Amino acid sequence: MKDIIQTPDAPAAIGPYSQAVTFGNLVITSGQIPLTPAGDLVDGGITEQTEQVMANLKAVLAAAGTDLDRVVKTTVFLADMNEFAAMNAVYEAHFRAPYPARSTVQVARLPRDVRVEIEVMAELH
Repeated sequence: MKDIIQTPDAPAAIGPYSQAVTFGNLVITSGQIPLTPAGDLVDGGITEQTEQVMANLKAVLAAAGTDLDRVVKTTVFLADMNEFAAMNAVYEAHFRAPYPARSTVQVARLPRDVRVEIEVMAELH
């Protein structure tokens, strides 16, 4: 059985998807982009955008009853792999060892022409 996770503390879905879905003891988030909960695009470069993405992920995970410490897998989508180090510095500040598994890929384009999108899978408490 799956449950839909929805919180006003992260941007609302801008299409036919949920912010996250729980399934068994996992929560699987949709990709988060650097929109504020009000739906405004964050000003700034990859650092500011990654900070907002992480804030959104924390809010969605909290609504599901878990947190970043329980994340087991992340997928990072970057518009430019040359921005990996700056994204990674922000990412690393939000996760502790043992780190989750991660894939990072450069993509041709992201929604709203943002620099970064991240999705996660986490254990529920």
